[in-house]
Order: sequence, then structure tokens, then C-alpha cells
Amino acid sequence: MIFLFLAILSSASIAMILKFSETKNFNRYAVTTMNYVVAFSISLALSPLSTSGELSFSLSSMMSEFSLVSADKLSLSGSFTWAIITGLAGGVLYFLGFIYIQKSIRINGVGITGAVGKIGILIPMLISLFLWKEIPNTIQTAGIILAISAIVLINISFKDIKNLKGFNYIIVLLFFIAGFAEFSNKIFEKYSLLEHRSFYLFTVFFSAFWISLFFTVKELKKGVKITRNDILTGFLVGIPNMFASYFLIMSFEYYKATVAFPIYSSGSILLISVGGVVLFQERLKRKEFVAIFMIITAVVLMSIR
Repeated sequence: MIFLFLAILSSASIAMILKFSETKNFNRYAVTTMNYVVAFSISLALSPLSTSGELSFSLSSMMSEFSLVSADKLSLSGSFTWAIITGLAGGVLYFLGFIYIQKSIRINGVGITGAVGKIGILIPMLISLFLWKEIPNTIQTAGIILAISAIVLINISFKDIKNLKGFNYIIVLLFFIAGFAEFSNKIFEKYSLLEHRSFYLFTVFFSAFWISLFFTVKELKKGVKITRNDILTGFLVGIPNMFASYFLIMSFEYYKATVAFPIYSSGSILLISVGGVVLFQERLKRKEFVAIFMIITAVVLMSIR
């Protein structure tokens, strides 16, 4: 449970730092780019590949070992190949998620966007359920249903649903991007060696960095400036951003994905809500108090094995 708690704490820290940056109207792309610089630097420093000779094998030998087998049967090169492939895919998905969250907020509002982003956990949950038979017990299933209900309750109001004009493609894409971005972590854990997790995360954040840098340069050409506060905020958010995924991957050793993802998602919402009250003097509505109680109950139920 300690790894899930640390992942939740990291996730909530990201939201709190970004919330502060939004109140100060910082350069969003500059913050994001610096965040990725810090994240891939930490992950590379933690990777055993950075201090060993494990990179000596050739690309051809890596590809020859590439197969859909469990991590305990993987060779070094096969595991490393999975880390690269899932890392590159994860990097693209992480950044696309950032883009489509912004687009959806502008078109659909914060409530619908937040709920769809969080409910995206249904994708890795369902795939893990059917592909790897990671079936939760009866009590955990009750907790999962309660957690998803709380996520919907805390993010969506009847007004949000009424104002949603049709079922546009952006909200659909956000659901799949958010879900598959989280699923990339599970794919790595399933088909790669755990020792390569830091290199996998390096690949994720390094690829996302180049995409983010492209958009940052475009903003600079438009005359948008980068300040010291932008860089500092990006530095601060990059640390928990890296460790949120790092600890989530670690938690898969102890919890099925069908349980880990809803605990991670609902727990993050709980800490973010508390942080909003403590740090930003936000006032919770009645439905938010109910949702928090539901989340606490759901986390307890999902933790029972």
C-alpha cells in the first residue's frame, strides 16, 4: 500500500503545483517542457543502464528477443525493447493527454473534462480484467464501483451534462488517450523487467519533452516570454510527475491493475480536494463532502484482499 500512497501523494502534488501556476498565469508550455527535463533527468539518473554496460547489445539482438511473454521469462534485450516501445508510446500519449485536456476544458468545461480524464482508468482496468484475468474479489468490486461513482459525482453536475452539446470527438479522444496513457505503465510492468522501470520512464518523458519543446518554440516565435518562475515551477512539478508513474508501476507488484488504478485515481482526487481547502481556501460543496466519504470508503474496500 505504501507505493500506491506515494503515487497518490505525487499525483496530488502535481495538481497543486499546476493549480498555483495557473493562478499566476505562468507560461504553460514552458512549465511543461521544464517539467519533462527534470522528469527524464531523474529517471535517467536512477536507471541502472546509465551506470552499467547493458547498452552494449545490438538493436538486432533486442528485436530478436521481442515477444509477448511474462516479465520473468524475458531476456535482458527483450525487456529493454519493451521499455523503449512502451516508453515512446507513453510519451506521445502523455503529451496528447495534456493537449486534449486543454481543448476539452475550453469546449466542454472543467467538470466533464475532469470526470472523463479520471474515468479513463476503465480502459486499463477492463483490458487487465479480460487479457490477464486480474479479477477483483467481491468486496474490491464494490469499492471499484463506489470509487467510479464518487469520481463522477465530484466532477459532474446536472448543469455540466445539460451544457454538453452533443457527443463531440474531443471528449471521446480524451477518454481513450487518458486511459491508454495509464495502460502504458501496466504494459511495461507486464512485459518488461522491473529493473528497467527508470529507463522506461526516461523514454516516456524524453519523448514527451521533444514534443513539448516544439510547442514551446512556437510560442516563443509568437513573442511569448519564458520567466524564471516558469522554469522554477516546471522544476518543482517534474519531480512528483516522474515519481507518480514510478510508484504506480511499483504498486502493480502488490495489487491487480483493476484495483490499483481506481485507488490511485480516487485517492488522488481525495488529496487534491483536501489540498484545495488547506492551501487555496476552497470551500467544498455538499456533494463533494459526500464524494470524499465515498472515496474513503471505496479505498478501504479496494484494499481488502
